[in-house]
Amino acid sequence: MSGPGISVVICAYTEDRWEDILAAVSSVRAQSRPALETLLVVDHNQALLDRLGKEYKEADDVRVLANAGPRGLSAGRNTGIAAARGEVVAFLDDDAVAERDWLLHFAEAYADPRVMAVGGRTEPVWASGRRPDWFPEEFDWVVGCTYRGLPRGRVRVRNVLGGNASFRRGAFDAAGGFATGIGRDGDKRPLGCEETELCIRLSRARPDAVLLIDDRAVIHHRVPETREHFRYFRTRTYAEGLSKALVARSVGAGKGLESERRYATRVLPAGVARGLRDALLARPGGAGRAGAIVAGVLTAAGGYVVGSLRARRGGTTFSVPEVPAAEAAGPRAPAEGAALEGAGP
Repeated sequence: MSGPGISVVICAYTEDRWEDILAAVSSVRAQSRPALETLLVVDHNQALLDRLGKEYKEADDVRVLANAGPRGLSAGRNTGIAAARGEVVAFLDDDAVAERDWLLHFAEAYADPRVMAVGGRTEPVWASGRRPDWFPEEFDWVVGCTYRGLPRGRVRVRNVLGGNASFRRGAFDAAGGFATGIGRDGDKRPLGCEETELCIRLSRARPDAVLLIDDRAVIHHRVPETREHFRYFRTRTYAEGLSKALVARSVGAGKGLESERRYATRVLPAGVARGLRDALLARPGGAGRAGAIVAGVLTAAGGYVVGSLRARRGGTTFSVPEVPAAEAAGPRAPAEGAALEGAGP
């Protein structure tokens, strides 16, 4: 097998996704370019840890680990990074399945030694069987999927999206791991942006780093019925505003909101115009999509204002863990770094 060895990290936290977790692992095992290993990291759930341990007890290509850090997705990923043996570490959501050539396309991109991260395209699988008429494609990031407005093909980007992403091991050596306290934490408010903050920090630590998205590296992400409703849409967009405020506090508003400004001034107005046009043509959901875009922008902006005020009053509350050097990688907890302050490192 030519190219870098790739370790795949899948973070899990609930037995409610048991079948999804098994499907995610099976999709990794079916890759045309085999993974070096699959690491299942369980987030503070002993019953799930024991059950997965029994399920893969005889598997030499799957390791089951407990999250060695604080509760949450970021610490789970950091635990996987610390244990990974591969030169590249890829991340797959526990409720997603990868297409057969997913790792092949990642590996091809790393032939260029400047490439430090590669992401892919994430397609939604709606529980109801179809996209809700009112749900705009411009906001598919709400359900963890690739949204209208991202560039197509293999292109350079500011940041990859965490549920379908890979990083060269050296990226973590240079910039540290995922910041704890900023990403998702089980059933709490659905915060995010930890991969955005990491990618900006990586570009600062390694100005020569190339970050890519290759839309041929496809995964299919299950969207549960509860996330097909406007209530979740509103909650998630508000949480995105809170998260973006933390990112801007860490790395500065210039870099922290660079892509978002283009998205808000170009992609979203075009989406509103399409929705209104569809409404005039009596096409289903046109007015709803236009309204959802406007509501999403206002809700995210409200979250950003609230998050910025909280950050100014109390300072940032997340920290960047160090990760072991590649040759020392093993199943141990990542060390906590100092809290981020001001405009970032």
